[in-house]
Parts: sequence; C-alpha cells; structure tokens
Amino acid sequence: MRLFAAVLPPDEAIRELASTVHALERLPGADGMRWTARPGWHFTLAFYGEVDEEAVPDLSERLARAARRTEPFRLSLHGGGRFGGRALWVGASGDVAAMGLLADRAESAGRKAGVETGEHRPYRPHLTLARSSRGAADFRPYVAALEVFAGREWTVGELSLVRSRLPRSGVPGEQPRYETVGRWGLGADG
Repeated sequence: MRLFAAVLPPDEAIRELASTVHALERLPGADGMRWTARPGWHFTLAFYGEVDEEAVPDLSERLARAARRTEPFRLSLHGGGRFGGRALWVGASGDVAAMGLLADRAESAGRKAGVETGEHRPYRPHLTLARSSRGAADFRPYVAALEVFAGREWTVGELSLVRSRLPRSGVPGEQPRYETVGRWGLGADG
C-alpha cells in the first residue's frame, strides 16, 4: 500500500482555504491546471511510497512513539509559493520548527521500520493546491494572491498515517483517494 505520514488541517482551516482557492480557480488560466481536491489537503511529513503490509504494524508503533515525543503545537495556513512551474502551494506559519521536528521523527520511524523514505531534504511545510497540466505554468498571479492569505491558528494535536490510492480509471480530473489508516495524539498524554 502507498503510505505517507501527515498533518491534516482541521475542517475550519480547510473551509477558510477553500474560499481563497475558489477565487484562485476563477483567475485567467486556472482551467489549465489540475486543482487538488479538498479531501486531499494535507501537509506531508514523510512519504513512504509502497509499503508491504507486514511492515505497517512496526511503522505504526514507531509513529506512535514519534507522536508521543512531540508536544502539540500551533500552526496556521499562511502565504504560498510554487515549485518552479510545476506546483502551487500554500504554506504554514506558527511553530513550523515543531512540525519540522515531527517530520524528521516520521522519516526516522520509516527508516527504522525498514521503509524507504527517499533522500533526506530539509523539511519545507506546504500543502499542494494545484499542478501544471501542460508543462510549466505561470503561477505568479496565484502566488501573489496567496501572499496575503493568513488563516486562523489551530493546535496540531495528532500525527496521521495516510494511504493514497492513485487514479486508475483514466477519467480526466479523477483525484487520488486518501484514507487515514492510523492516528496518534501528540505529547506524552497523546
């Protein structure tokens, strides 16, 4: 199964962002991008890729330990940016250092469970909003609009293990489906 560790924003934060994204989707050229579906909005902490089912219990135990070792922290959706002409994202503000620590712990949990996590890069919190569907896109007007976006702050209280099912039908616009397979509260009492 295809898995990743994530922070899932609360419904209120998703609704707030959805309002802003709805306006972005009406900008000129927006129909040339593949917009991510709201149910899939998340902050990936560690991507594990295809994981054998036998490895999931060990990975889950290690993620539970990582969650217990990380205290809850404050976060908000804030600003935005792009990865070249490939992806548009919204960022985070608040205790992003704590989220980076949680990402490092989630990546380490994967390695210790024998799950390949890819090359280690410094963690950069982002929630993907859209991808270019026709090569490199000009995301500048979207990034400019996101610069002023500042969502309300919330407390991140859990770490999630999420299963991703990629589209297989070939139907244009079909989105990946996500299923949370594990949740662990942050902090010693989590």
